[in-house]
Amino acid sequence: MSRLQSKVIVVTGSCTGIGQAIARRCVAEGASVIVHGLQQEQGDELVRELGPERAVLHIEDLTNDGCPRRIVDLAVTRFGRLDAIVNNAAMIATGNIHNTDAALFSRFLAINTLAPYLMIQAALPQLQKNHGSVLNIGSVNAHSGEPDLLPYSVSKGALMTLTRNLGDTLMRECGVRVNQINPGWVHTEAEDKRKRAEGFPDNWPSGLPKVFAPAGRILLPQEIAAAAVYWLADESGPVSGQVVDLEQYPFIGRNPPKDESAFRNG
Repeated sequence: MSRLQSKVIVVTGSCTGIGQAIARRCVAEGASVIVHGLQQEQGDELVRELGPERAVLHIEDLTNDGCPRRIVDLAVTRFGRLDAIVNNAAMIATGNIHNTDAALFSRFLAINTLAPYLMIQAALPQLQKNHGSVLNIGSVNAHSGEPDLLPYSVSKGALMTLTRNLGDTLMRECGVRVNQINPGWVHTEAEDKRKRAEGFPDNWPSGLPKVFAPAGRILLPQEIAAAAVYWLADESGPVSGQVVDLEQYPFIGRNPPKDESAFRNG
């Protein structure tokens, strides 16, 4: 039997990138999914690929008032239940102490921290009924982050605290598990565009210093999706409140060689 057989899973930010890979993998493992995002064309294409009997699309900014409730209602109306939430949607952009004003910082927190909280809150009655689970998609930048990723890193650090707090609270109160994976550097379409905009050559993924890519490459969205299945499946048992870094080297406490430490890992 497939690992997610008959489960219904919401994957926010799943029209592209890591979320898209997670939605594909969930369906391959037997689940039905709510595809969510802002990219109508890519979302429609993904639903056609997965099949309308297994996927339905919701296009809306998560910070709109009532959006989380509408997504939950869509899942229940279309598929009759809701078993899991993958909080993947995120704002990823640069910002530092010199150029980040209150409005920009608040926008990062609204999308990357408050929206996942509100999704969990809206889904909780259904998750409690089905002994469901939540998987938050964070970032290794939550541990500190680069100078030019200040508001993004702080928002992901707050998400990590939310995961640990609710992972304990909800498991004790109603048997709902909350866990998080923190991906390292992943080769998504958005990351490719960012690197080209920063002046990197077209073949930048093939020329990365070993300090940032010991394996000779960075992570792929499909590899994050494969890891996500464990946390969404019943095989992860009662494990809750856990945060796992998914990177190809020890992130915390690492001491990069001086001759390679100047290379910018965005």
